[in-house]
Amino acid sequence: MTLDNVDVGTMVKVVKLGGEGSSLRRRLLDMGITPGTKVKCTRFAPLGDPLELNVRGYSMILRRQDAALVEVSAL
Repeated sequence: MTLDNVDVGTMVKVVKLGGEGSSLRRRLLDMGITPGTKVKCTRFAPLGDPLELNVRGYSMILRRQDAALVEVSAL
Protein backbone atom coordinates (compact mmCIF):
# COMPACT_ATOMS: atom_id res chain seq x y z
CA MET A 1 0.00 0.00 0.00
CA THR A 2 1.21 3.53 -0.67
CA LEU A 3 0.69 6.69 1.36
CA ASP A 4 -1.75 8.19 -1.16
CA ASN A 5 -4.21 5.32 -0.46
CA VAL A 6 -4.37 5.79 3.32
CA ASP A 7 -7.72 6.77 4.87
CA VAL A 8 -8.09 9.85 7.07
CA GLY A 9 -7.29 9.12 10.71
CA THR A 10 -5.19 6.06 9.93
CA MET A 11 -1.71 5.62 11.42
CA VAL A 12 0.78 3.77 9.22
CA LYS A 13 4.49 2.97 9.24
CA VAL A 14 6.81 3.85 6.34
CA VAL A 15 8.32 0.72 4.78
CA LYS A 16 10.36 2.24 1.94
CA LEU A 17 10.65 5.22 -0.40
CA GLY A 18 10.57 4.96 -4.17
CA GLY A 19 12.09 7.35 -6.68
CA GLU A 20 15.70 6.19 -6.39
CA GLY A 21 18.14 8.98 -7.16
CA SER A 22 15.47 11.68 -7.41
CA SER A 23 15.51 15.03 -5.67
CA LEU A 24 11.98 14.32 -4.40
CA ARG A 25 13.20 11.23 -2.53
CA ARG A 26 15.96 13.28 -0.90
CA ARG A 27 13.44 15.99 0.07
CA LEU A 28 11.10 13.42 1.66
CA LEU A 29 13.99 11.96 3.64
CA ASP A 30 15.03 15.45 4.77
CA MET A 31 11.47 16.16 5.95
CA GLY A 32 11.55 13.08 8.19
CA ILE A 33 9.76 10.47 6.10
CA THR A 34 12.24 7.65 6.65
CA PRO A 35 11.69 3.89 6.87
CA GLY A 36 10.19 2.98 10.25
CA THR A 37 8.59 6.40 10.82
CA LYS A 38 4.95 6.48 11.96
CA VAL A 39 2.73 8.74 9.85
CA LYS A 40 -0.90 9.71 10.45
CA CYS A 41 -3.13 11.01 7.66
CA THR A 42 -5.10 13.85 9.27
CA ARG A 43 -7.13 15.19 6.33
CA PHE A 44 -7.48 15.75 2.59
CA ALA A 45 -8.09 19.00 0.74
CA PRO A 46 -11.69 19.45 -0.49
CA LEU A 47 -10.86 18.06 -3.95
CA GLY A 48 -8.73 15.25 -2.52
CA ASP A 49 -5.29 16.69 -3.30
CA PRO A 50 -3.07 17.50 -1.39
CA LEU A 51 -3.22 15.55 1.87
CA GLU A 52 -2.16 16.60 5.36
CA LEU A 53 0.05 14.25 7.36
CA ASN A 54 1.31 14.25 10.92
CA VAL A 55 4.97 13.19 10.88
CA ARG A 56 7.18 13.23 13.99
CA GLY A 57 4.90 15.73 15.74
CA TYR A 58 4.46 18.27 12.95
CA SER A 59 1.97 18.72 10.10
CA MET A 60 3.09 18.24 6.53
CA ILE A 61 1.22 18.87 3.29
CA LEU A 62 2.06 16.45 0.48
CA ARG A 63 0.74 16.06 -3.06
CA ARG A 64 -0.86 12.72 -3.91
CA GLN A 65 1.63 12.01 -6.69
CA ASP A 66 4.49 12.49 -4.20
CA ALA A 67 2.73 10.36 -1.58
CA ALA A 68 2.49 7.55 -4.14
CA LEU A 69 6.27 7.08 -3.82
CA VAL A 70 6.01 6.18 -0.13
CA GLU A 71 5.24 2.52 0.60
CA VAL A 72 3.56 2.00 3.99
CA SER A 73 2.13 -0.78 6.14
CA ALA A 74 -0.70 -0.70 8.68
CA LEU A 75 0.12 -0.66 12.38
